[in-house]
Formats: sequence, C-alpha cells, structure tokens
Amino acid sequence: MTTSAFDVEIDTVDTLIDRVRELAPQLTTLMAEAEGNRWLGDDAIRILGDAGVWRSAVPRRFGGLELSALEQIRLLEAIAAIDGSLGWVSALYLANTWVATLYPDVAQEEIFAEGQTRVSGAFSPTGTIVPVEGGYLLNGSWKWNTGCRAARWDGLAARLANPDGPPEIFYCMVDGEALSIADDWHASAASATGSSEVTVTDYFVPTHRALSLAAALNGTTGDRQNSGATGRNYAFFAFILVQALGAFLGMAEGAQKLFLARLPGRGITYTPWTDQSASPVTHIQVATANNKIAAARALAYAAAGTLQSAADAGVLPSLEDRAALRGRAAYAAELCRQAVDELCRASGASVIMRNVPMQRFQRDIQGLSLHAAMALNSNLEVHGRVLVGLDPATPFI
Repeated sequence: MTTSAFDVEIDTVDTLIDRVRELAPQLTTLMAEAEGNRWLGDDAIRILGDAGVWRSAVPRRFGGLELSALEQIRLLEAIAAIDGSLGWVSALYLANTWVATLYPDVAQEEIFAEGQTRVSGAFSPTGTIVPVEGGYLLNGSWKWNTGCRAARWDGLAARLANPDGPPEIFYCMVDGEALSIADDWHASAASATGSSEVTVTDYFVPTHRALSLAAALNGTTGDRQNSGATGRNYAFFAFILVQALGAFLGMAEGAQKLFLARLPGRGITYTPWTDQSASPVTHIQVATANNKIAAARALAYAAAGTLQSAADAGVLPSLEDRAALRGRAAYAAELCRQAVDELCRASGASVIMRNVPMQRFQRDIQGLSLHAAMALNSNLEVHGRVLVGLDPATPFI
C-alpha cells in the first residue's frame, strides 16, 4: 500500500481541509497555467495525492478516510475555492471512488489495492458489452470523461443487448491504462478538466467489475462488504448530485474571497466613488451574493443530512425525498451560479483579463451549471412531478 508524506497526520476531514488550504498558493499558481494546457497537470494531481485527497473516499479497511457525503462536500469546497477545474475533477474522482464501493469485495480489493485511487467515469451508455466466459468484452467511446488523463480506473456505462426488451446498462470498471484518450478537449469553461473522449476496444471486464446500473439506482447492488446500515450506502443518483455541490459552493466562495481581496483601493469609474467598498451599490451586491452562497450551503448540508439519515438506517430514502434532493441540489447550484455572476458584474471591466481569476470562476460555474446532471429545469421538473403526485418519469432518482 502506498502512503503520502502527510498520511500520519491526516485522520479527519478538518486536518485534510487545513492541508488543502496550506497548499492553495502553490495550486493557484499551477492552475493559472493549467487552463492553457487543458489539463490540471501531473504536479497538481501529485500535490493533492500527497495531501491525502485521493484516499479521502476510500473505505477505511483499505487505508482510506471513508469520508461521509457532508465531509466530501466540505473538502470539495476547499479545493474548488482554489480553482473550478481543480474542484470539478476532484468531485468526479471522489464520487466515482464511492461508486466503486458498490462493487463486490473482489473488485474493491483490486480498485483500492494501493490505499488511494483516482476513478473517473462516464454514465452515458455509449458503449456495448457482450458476454464471454467469466465476464464481458467492452467496446465503445465515451465523451466528456472528466479526469481521464490521470485516472487509475475509469467507470464506463455500456449496453448489454436484451432480446426480450430494452438493453441492460452496466457500469464497467476499466484499468486506466486501457484507455485511448483523444486530444479533443477545447472548452471555454472547465478548461483544465481534460474531459476528453475515451475509447476502449475489446477490453475484458470480469463479472465482478460490471455493476448493474438498475441495481445501483435501486440500492440493491448485492454482496458488497459494506451493505446494510453502514452510514455510506447512499442513494446513488442523489449522492452524485449532492456531493457535486461542494464544487459549486467552492467556486462561489472562491469568487467571493477574490472579490473582497480586490476591493481595497479600487474605485468605480465615471462615478464619485474612489473607494468601491464605500459604495451602497457594492454593499447590496456583495450581501446579495453572500446570502445566496449561504442559502446554497444550507440546502446542500441539509440534503447531505437527508442522505446520511437514510444511510445510517440502512434504507433507501423515500421517493419524495429523492425527488426533493434532485430539485434542491440543482437549485443550490443555481444559487451559486447567481452569486458568482453578481460578484463578477460588480468587479468592473478588468475582470475580463486572463490574469484575474474571477473570469475563470465565472466561466467555470456557468459552464458546469449546464451539465445534464445539474440542469435546473430538468431537476425541478422531477421534483415538481412528485410534489403533485405524479410518477417521476425517470429511473434516475
């Protein structure tokens, strides 16, 4: 099992968050260069790994911290406050590390053999699997594979033909070395996430590394070690959405911190205000943004509490709760987006310069809020359908 330079010091999420904040100046410098490279880079991955981030979602029996949903949100807030791409890649790695805990023990022993890991993933079933002895052969290509360039494992959704009905969907864990990665990530937002298309050809997936998506959504993933009321068996899709809020909160918090740091000595051009911090308009703008961030955090933490209560009891949250989690997660992300937009508009024209990180926070949160999983209207529709007594009309709940 590999260890980092800080392993002996890290035993709580607070210790880990403190470590990330200590590393913020170093990571900020790296992220200023990462956007042009369209990827975080090996140094940023190594620094977070040495700090202990890549073992934070690994089960304790494999040497990890096994952070709860709320603890992951808090950690991701600290990371994303440094940079949006850094936070988003971290969120996807940790979320998929949690997904790996839903597999049978033999798969977990492979995935967590080193005590820390980075797991990327693509939930759109654009690949196919066919049965062979002992497992399946996987073929296909998957776009938007965030973090694939440094992934030790990659979860890829694939269709298994079913002669009696719609295809079954399986989430297959693939060794990162088997990926063919395209150089096709040219994006105006989340530019450093390296979310390229990956291709896999005739890759053998043993049965124990093929997870039924239907079983995962229904909370019936079988013989995994941590089944039952362990406090980590969260509702699958709700967890993915709620955990991602850490990245949105972090971007909003980072933008707020940057805005306040730039205020001293700044005036408002073409007005009498030589000190922007004395302007009533600025007071309203910064208070509005601050309250939206606070409201988003309250929604996120409460949602994590709902997930935790069910996990502690070893039950799947009710349909009503899961629908509410979708709606509230998307609404919290939208509040974060609005807060960053408010702060950006209050920052003046200089904010468009590449050396001012505010424009990167704004582009990142605007782009990531368009992610299909976080889309406001889609999630509110599901929430609203259940509120009025209708079927949610989707299995992703």
